[in-house]
Amino acid sequence: MFTEDCSKRMAAVRLVTFLVMGFLGLLPSQLISNALVYGSPGEPQGQGRRPKKAAKPAAQKKPRVDYSKFSHNTHVTQEKLSCDSCHKFPTKNWKEVRTGDAAFPDVAEFPEHSSCLNCHRQQFFARQRPAPAICSNCHVKATPRDTTRFVFPSLGDVSGMNLKTRESISEFGIGFPHDKHLDVVGLTRPEFRQDVAAGFITVAWGRPWMVGQKSSEQPKSCPVCHQTYQPQGTSSEEYVTTPPKSLGDNFWLKKGTFQTVPNSHAVCFTCHSADSGIAPEPKDCNVCHKLLQADQKSTVDFDPKVATEMGITDRTILRGWSRRVSAGAFRHEGGQHPDLSCTGCHNVTVMNTLEPKTQKVPVLSCGGAEGCHITATTDDGGALNFEIDQKKANPGFVCAKCHISFGKEPVPANHLVVIPSAPQK
Repeated sequence: MFTEDCSKRMAAVRLVTFLVMGFLGLLPSQLISNALVYGSPGEPQGQGRRPKKAAKPAAQKKPRVDYSKFSHNTHVTQEKLSCDSCHKFPTKNWKEVRTGDAAFPDVAEFPEHSSCLNCHRQQFFARQRPAPAICSNCHVKATPRDTTRFVFPSLGDVSGMNLKTRESISEFGIGFPHDKHLDVVGLTRPEFRQDVAAGFITVAWGRPWMVGQKSSEQPKSCPVCHQTYQPQGTSSEEYVTTPPKSLGDNFWLKKGTFQTVPNSHAVCFTCHSADSGIAPEPKDCNVCHKLLQADQKSTVDFDPKVATEMGITDRTILRGWSRRVSAGAFRHEGGQHPDLSCTGCHNVTVMNTLEPKTQKVPVLSCGGAEGCHITATTDDGGALNFEIDQKKANPGFVCAKCHISFGKEPVPANHLVVIPSAPQK
């Protein structure tokens, strides 16, 4: 009996074993491998486990390049390309953009396609619609039916051209030595030690079309490059845009606030032409055009929101306003300012156009010989005295006589030191 039972049990065990082995044979090999590695729930972790392979570090993806935004920094600093690798002097169209006596050899067009195709053939023929992104750097639409290009940045003086200007922020600053040019255009002050009778005499270089002007109209000294922009003159219209009726004493941008700066090569190439032999020559781009570094960008007394609220859209005004490092509300045409000498406020002997700090107007220049905006006491009418007194009484007070955004900040030390000390009793 016992032997018979054992035989039945053994047969049952063999049957179960056969069925289990057959079932396991149907499972994927990967599942069986995982079961052997991790073991049973009761088995200590790590026993019988296969060593894991070291995970490969994820490959770092290169940042995607936006080819619609041309970078001089990439081409000059990283790729070490010279200016004439792309820009040719003069361009073929220099007689077309300016005509007659106004025409002069100039870089007046974007580089040819050949200078780009050497490196960017793949981007030029990319399957992008409506056109490859790289084309938008020079072309308005970049379609087979319309190949119009933006007007080249050096043509700021050319008017009457029905062309669009590409909205962009220049990567360059202009290195212009004012002191060297004043030696040619005019002296900043007489040499009293050598000649007590010395007076201020100016000379000016001019293009042929300037010959024949009246002496009163000839450029002298600073006005060779700088003129009052949109002056009010005898007009009754004082403001650039119509102010609100409730303006009161609040600030609103007035005409004649800004002075122009050269926006083309026209004045520069009057002397620095290919034939004059005066260095730098027109082909020496990098002598004047310098790539700006991050630490060269300055804080300006400008708020784009204020300009938007006033409806200011003029490119010349916005450009000049966005670069003011001193008094954002100062008006060159206002009050007695037109009668003052430029060098009375601007110290051109130390001015470096690539260093914003050197372009700041000294606060003491606002005092003047007659007191003007800085007086012995607030009762004497000094605007700076009044603003500082208000700021001391209320730290939240915003100085608005001269400033746009700087007026919200604490009074700087260079403002405090110019206020005369109260007389001792």
